[in-house]
Amino acid sequence: MAARFLLALCLCQVAFTVQGQVFDVPHQQDSPTRTLFVGVQNPKALVLLFPGGGGLLHLKDDGSTRNRHTFVRSTDQWAQYQIDAVLVDTPYDLGDLRRGDRRNKEDHLKRVGEVVDFYKLKTGLPIWIFGHSMGTSTAIYFVNQLNEDSKKLTGIIIAGTVRTASLNDKVSLPVEAIHHQQDQCSGTPPSASKDIISGRPKNYISQLEIVEGGITEGNVCDSFGYHGFNQTEPELIKRAAQFILNQK
Repeated sequence: MAARFLLALCLCQVAFTVQGQVFDVPHQQDSPTRTLFVGVQNPKALVLLFPGGGGLLHLKDDGSTRNRHTFVRSTDQWAQYQIDAVLVDTPYDLGDLRRGDRRNKEDHLKRVGEVVDFYKLKTGLPIWIFGHSMGTSTAIYFVNQLNEDSKKLTGIIIAGTVRTASLNDKVSLPVEAIHHQQDQCSGTPPSASKDIISGRPKNYISQLEIVEGGITEGNVCDSFGYHGFNQTEPELIKRAAQFILNQK
């Protein structure tokens, strides 16, 4: 038993490396916003991935991270759909529902806009923003600004939506909400995603996707629970990618 515990502990401490290129997006005189770009040949779109929790990935210069968030585990799966993927880090903790959500702060949203600009100029591709769990706060706060930065996006995807999320009716971008049927995290009930989509104006492109299956391990609010689409990552990416590619 002790040996198995030590093995599990060691595995948790191993850095996870995604094959890609690190780009530090400048931010005034402060620390840049680190991103990991995983590109493909002949891409059709680019998706910016904002993870949950405090948002900290601690990406190293080689793109490695000890964070095993859902998006980290599945970054390479976007390639089969000819979609470039970008993991977006943060230089500081963005809080959570318990400690206080700081994703609506001007500095954070400015950084998101800078990342959108950077990759729009770099690739010229349609840019999508995709937030999971607390990352849905980033995505929704950003598009709710209805400013020039948010208008550069092609669409928004949210998964494991936080219960505090509220999308402005004036946001006309295509929206997809994905949730695991068995998500038991009190801060991210399936109703949060359902309410976002059911509340959208009928003339807007909106879609709700419910995922089933997989397994849950540890805290129900962590990325290895149903909340984090544990062992259903391929289905999560497939449904998001198909929605992206279906928008002309």
